[in-house]
Amino acid sequence: MQDLRIISLIASSTETLYRLGLLYNVVGRSHECDYPASILDLPVCTSPKFEVDGTSYEIDQKVKALVQEGLSVYRVDAEKIKSLNATHIVTQIQCEVCAVSQKDVIDACSLTLGEEVKIISLKPDSFTDILSDIDTLGIELGIESRGLDLIEEITEKIEILHKECASFQTKTGRAPRIACIEWIEPLMAAGNWVPELIEFACGENLFGEAGKHSPWMNMDDLAKSDPDVVLVTPCGFDIERTMQEMHLLLDNPQFKSLSCMKNKRVYVADGNQYFNRPGPRIVESMQMLAEMLYPDHYSSGLMGKGFIQI
Repeated sequence: MQDLRIISLIASSTETLYRLGLLYNVVGRSHECDYPASILDLPVCTSPKFEVDGTSYEIDQKVKALVQEGLSVYRVDAEKIKSLNATHIVTQIQCEVCAVSQKDVIDACSLTLGEEVKIISLKPDSFTDILSDIDTLGIELGIESRGLDLIEEITEKIEILHKECASFQTKTGRAPRIACIEWIEPLMAAGNWVPELIEFACGENLFGEAGKHSPWMNMDDLAKSDPDVVLVTPCGFDIERTMQEMHLLLDNPQFKSLSCMKNKRVYVADGNQYFNRPGPRIVESMQMLAEMLYPDHYSSGLMGKGFIQI
């Protein structure tokens, strides 16, 4: 694998490459790639076109303005990419907003990339797609067996935990009803693979559909559903960043009236590292869900690190 020179422009693919034993073949990264920590020493090949320190409402407005003008949300440093002499560039075609896309790369680098550079485009719309993307990386990078081993490891852990959760559901008598919030202002529910993780953890998902992009929601519908559990895990936000805006929910009279507030079953999770990142740590995301749904029966060991209870 010494001749492989990979630029990873998705945080989840960087993690996958790490788990596949190819971290030392990665020569460049996106501005969002931050795990494992050693990846931070690599050259950064992308940047957002807007200030990301604003509120969730301000970020939403800036992104919508760029998209409405037909512009990309990200800058790709074509000269930096050219200088790294990559053999492969890993990007995605799942979402033009969430991460640097294949279109971003081609638009920026079409005149500088040689034909010998292979662009690998991933599309993780669902849990099955996450596994398929691991397989794709394994095949394209010449380590198919390693990819299959990682898929088997993830699948086995998910299946074991699902059986445990099924036994918890039998003991409690029903599946806890959960609303997963992926953006605070405006409100957005989690879609794609998150509804599947909830199903695997034997919970009843109230908003968002498996395999489909995250939908907008409103407080009236949330209040009417009166979920047993609410998980707040905004895309790209860690716990500290999310807590800066939790007052928008916690101070809302309708939110205050929810049963989960009275029963202290509102959780904030690190969406950036876990729930919004379709890579190998999807297992840890399900483990956290299992603890949120069945706190009297299961401990993930991630309370305080991956998620907190409000």
